[in-house]
Amino acid sequence: MSGSRRDFLAATLGGIALGRSAAGAAVTKTQWPLPPKTAVRHLEIVRITMRDGVELCGQIWLPADADTHPAPVVLEYIPYRTRDAYSAPDAYWGNTLASHGIGFARIDLRGSGDSGGLLRDEYLAQEQDDAVEIIAWLAAQPWSNGSVGMRGISWGGFSTLQTAMRNPPALKAIMPMACSDRRFTDDAHFVGGCLGLTNFKWGANFKGVMAAPPDPAVAGPGWETMWRERLEASPPSIARWTGHQREDAYWRHGSLHFDYAAIRCPTYVVGGWVDAYVHSVPRLLERLTCPRKALVGPWGHTYAWVGGPGPALDWAYEEIRWWSHWLRRAPTGIMDEPMLRFYQPEATPAQSAPGATPGAWSAESVWPSPNVHQQRLHLTDAGLSPRPGAGKRRTHRSNNAVGLATPEWVPFGQAEMPGDQRHDDALSITYDMAPLPADVELLGVPSVRLRVAADKPGAQVAVRLCKVLPDGTSWRLAYGILNLTHRDGHAAPKPLIPGKLVDVAIDLGFVAQRLKAGERLRIALSEGLWPLVWPSPDGPTLTLDPTASTLIVPIRTPPLLEPVMPIASVAIAPDKGDVVVTTTDHGRITVTGTWPDKSRTCANGTILSGYGPNTVATITAGDPNSGSWSGTRISRYRRGAWHCELRIGFALTSTARAFTVSEELAAFKDGIEIFRRKTTNIVPRDQL
Repeated sequence: MSGSRRDFLAATLGGIALGRSAAGAAVTKTQWPLPPKTAVRHLEIVRITMRDGVELCGQIWLPADADTHPAPVVLEYIPYRTRDAYSAPDAYWGNTLASHGIGFARIDLRGSGDSGGLLRDEYLAQEQDDAVEIIAWLAAQPWSNGSVGMRGISWGGFSTLQTAMRNPPALKAIMPMACSDRRFTDDAHFVGGCLGLTNFKWGANFKGVMAAPPDPAVAGPGWETMWRERLEASPPSIARWTGHQREDAYWRHGSLHFDYAAIRCPTYVVGGWVDAYVHSVPRLLERLTCPRKALVGPWGHTYAWVGGPGPALDWAYEEIRWWSHWLRRAPTGIMDEPMLRFYQPEATPAQSAPGATPGAWSAESVWPSPNVHQQRLHLTDAGLSPRPGAGKRRTHRSNNAVGLATPEWVPFGQAEMPGDQRHDDALSITYDMAPLPADVELLGVPSVRLRVAADKPGAQVAVRLCKVLPDGTSWRLAYGILNLTHRDGHAAPKPLIPGKLVDVAIDLGFVAQRLKAGERLRIALSEGLWPLVWPSPDGPTLTLDPTASTLIVPIRTPPLLEPVMPIASVAIAPDKGDVVVTTTDHGRITVTGTWPDKSRTCANGTILSGYGPNTVATITAGDPNSGSWSGTRISRYRRGAWHCELRIGFALTSTARAFTVSEELAAFKDGIEIFRRKTTNIVPRDQL
């Protein structure tokens, strides 16, 4: 790159360094060969008795010769029914790992699937106590070499991190996927201290997990008694979660964020750019002190080998390398490779949906990376500038109509991805950068520092970082939102003084993107982001002082030689996803999310069917307490004469001072109702 061109870019972008990696120039060592495949022994029904007498059930896959040549075992410990709902991935990974010399144990949580006891909430201490016992049991079996690993996605990822915080002696390595280190800020409940719609969607799904029937083929004639006990014990979880509006002891439990030194075993964290849980990846790499690695792909809240959007990866090779290295001490070379591997997209997933996201794999040897520097851009009347400039104060009144192009915290399918942002941009305060004269790579956590005031004691500020194409379309790269009463932390909110300016910092999440010449960055600010979060109670007006506000973007100068990606890519068919999202505005804005009623037959012959949660979010623009969220989920289980059904519903409304949360659960056996409960709770708003 010529000096004159770099000088031109520096003048335009305030010193942003640019660079391109050489294609195909790197050389790597000979690839580690997978161990030869062997026969597999499947233990279809396994019962492990906890110290309080409760039996947990699951399945185990072992190398056929494990009795004479003990093998390491990898545990996956989740509440998602290993004999039917999760049977396909369990069987795949059980056979894949065991055929290469690594046992695989899939155990259902207490009170789920065919396990005894009751599941009363997510991530309870009892869950971690049980996990520690399971690991000790696995390590003590005659077919085990005493080394145990733990893996899982979503709930399984949380469970993996939380169990590792207990440091059971036999746990030698973990692989958490699509999960978080901080439950209040980065899970499916609150977003930036604001109440999230996902809190209710997940609440409906979770009730379906808690209240699902055990399988009579495993539980025996007492299955119906077990089911009724689960139904009776199912609490109003949504109201409970909604009531914990601060980062209190409830959310701090199981949050690694408050003690990263608690994990001492090697950790390989996996995430996807479309998934909100990806934001924990840089924190884990930076703050853990144990051996660690990470990989971030172009997919959403799903597995690396499934993709969606693609490309996917031949992940079996990577898992077998990881477990072989740490559980069998095989010289796989995996720890000689870069700490962070990531997919560098050249478009947003919504731009290229339903096809694969264009881009290329890249790597950083360490994180934080010396190849990334933070570029400060100022908000001026002329737009985003590397230098301070004049800026008039601007106001934005909440109208609860910004956010329609960002309908979901964790998108499932094309319809829930953040689409063209122009409609929302037009209703927001925006600042644009000049068009880029050359390509630029972003990698890291963009952030904003804002000086704002509100005319009410409570308000929200939402910031979207977008890239604007020459054709004018606007695509969201990252975003953040903050309940301004949480400006000094989520544990002790305090009201705003109306009219008084305050300084706040908002991280916009982990992001990677290759911006192309001619594109430009935009930030868009609004009071609220609906229906992603519930609106502020009193319809506040924000005032922004741009002269004391900045955007910080992480600019990457890639090395001249990029390491070769050792994991093969796998092409996947384009997939729009099942959910259909529709938005209407006839004086009242309504956003609906609808899932088809689908059925599938599991390996054991159980037919699962149902849908949802199908949701309806509606509000009158400018009237924050006119809103409502509601949803319905149906789950059916049928095999021969066994026929069970669950119907689950929720609803939320508010006044300026309280929420009304309704939850309903009904159960049917052979088409006859055997249980129904509806609860309605008034939950005071705690500066929310």
